[in-house]
Amino acid sequence: MAPHKLHISDLPASLPAWLAAIPADQGSLGWFVAAASVLESAAAKPGNVHPAAGFADLRHDDFLTAAYAIAEPFQTLGASIAEQPAHGESGPMASFTLGSVILTAVEAATAATRSNANLGIVLAIAPLAAAVQPSRDGVREVLASLDKGDAALIWRAIRLAKPGGLGRVADHDLADPPPPCILEAMRLARDRDAIAELWADDFRPLFETHPERPGMVTLLEQAVLSGLPLGAAIQDAFLRHLAHHPDTLVARRHGHDIAVDLSQQAAALLTLPNSQRADAVDAFDRRLRAGRWSNGQQRPLNPGTTADLVAAGLFVLLRRGWTLELSSPNPLPHCLPTAPLT
Repeated sequence: MAPHKLHISDLPASLPAWLAAIPADQGSLGWFVAAASVLESAAAKPGNVHPAAGFADLRHDDFLTAAYAIAEPFQTLGASIAEQPAHGESGPMASFTLGSVILTAVEAATAATRSNANLGIVLAIAPLAAAVQPSRDGVREVLASLDKGDAALIWRAIRLAKPGGLGRVADHDLADPPPPCILEAMRLARDRDAIAELWADDFRPLFETHPERPGMVTLLEQAVLSGLPLGAAIQDAFLRHLAHHPDTLVARRHGHDIAVDLSQQAAALLTLPNSQRADAVDAFDRRLRAGRWSNGQQRPLNPGTTADLVAAGLFVLLRRGWTLELSSPNPLPHCLPTAPLT
């Protein structure tokens, strides 16, 4: 598929300045990673942080700061990849590992924000960034190269970020020593974490084209190609993914039944005509932010893993050559398409 332009006319007016502040050369690997993170956080997605909404312990500024912090580690990864000899040629291999990049990125983000703003984004994007091409075949080769040293570094990064809602598990609990094989740990966690499922399945879920289980890359491409500006396209892809895939962060924090109920609500939103959908999406967002009682406190229903997958999908589009354009010659209404959920 030929690259296309991503019209950002419906995103905040400050977005060009946020992108210009990324501490990496535009078009570099570090810039793509940070830009995908900035774009994801700029779009209004129900129950998630964006410029006009946040939580007591996590605001949009945290996401911007975390995005800038991970640019340099991924910039270093890009330089290391460029130094590697071409296939079939002799020469020293670059001295980088995926584990070291993930740990360095998480260390930088947690130091800058004092919060777990983007662990999921780092884990979702890192194998794609290390691949020669951001595809399932490219990721499969990267994951096959991981060793015990990578496992220890990645385990340390996850523990440092202190992801919420994991609880205790019998095998490969974060309180235990690191596993000898990170992919085995991801396979054991796949049913309770969508990012682990990506790793366990060579990122097939991200690129899936089946209409009953579409991946985020497919959904973003469909939304953009339908003519939507990027903010509306992100929201559309987010809702469609949530409708097909219960969010695993919600499931861990509030239970599987609650996550399934949110998916059913998202699916219902997508059947509404445009005249009703905007207000319905706003009401859905308010319900998610109001949350429910959990472990003695009122906690929001935050589909945060679905948002992490949005960032990974945007990274794929950017690295495939899709470009950003500030305005469209024929601006479209900033609403979602009327096509029913399929």
